[in-house]
Amino acid sequence: MNLSKILKNAFLVVIFGLIVTACATKKSVKTTTESSTTSTTKAVETQKADPIEKLDALMQGDVYIGSDTVGELASGVPDRVFFATNETILTTASRETLRKQAAWLRQNPDVTVVVEGHADERGTREYNLALGERRANAAKDYLMTYGVSSDRIKVLSYGKERPVDSGSNPLSWSKNRRSVTVKAN
Repeated sequence: MNLSKILKNAFLVVIFGLIVTACATKKSVKTTTESSTTSTTKAVETQKADPIEKLDALMQGDVYIGSDTVGELASGVPDRVFFATNETILTTASRETLRKQAAWLRQNPDVTVVVEGHADERGTREYNLALGERRANAAKDYLMTYGVSSDRIKVLSYGKERPVDSGSNPLSWSKNRRSVTVKAN
């Protein structure tokens, strides 16, 4: 009886160890060597771009952190911030962008802006319009906390109607979950 219990526990430990090892396995970068005519050998890394690694470089969690779709409100002032799926919470990077926008708007008191809220393609039209409005209002509220008058900021939601990336994948969706600040005059 005790022997079967010991074997059973040992089997469970081995299975658990295999599972942990399989989960912790990391892809290694392949290296090849080339010989030159002078008999010197140098190592040349061959690295194929892994789509998942590319995705990780452009996203933090499910929030887009790249800049290929970002325009400028003014010189050195990005025009958009990005959100997580179904969220209106501003990320640290979003707050930094909005602080730059607020500083520029305080220096240019004659400029009014429209804060556009956008969502990705998933969800109903009505849900995404409401989500886009909440995102735009989150950006507006943050700008107001940094001294920009609410009279200078209008809010407009496009929901999923104006995607910046028409793809149907996590990277495209993350680019479309955004709030964009546009000069109105």
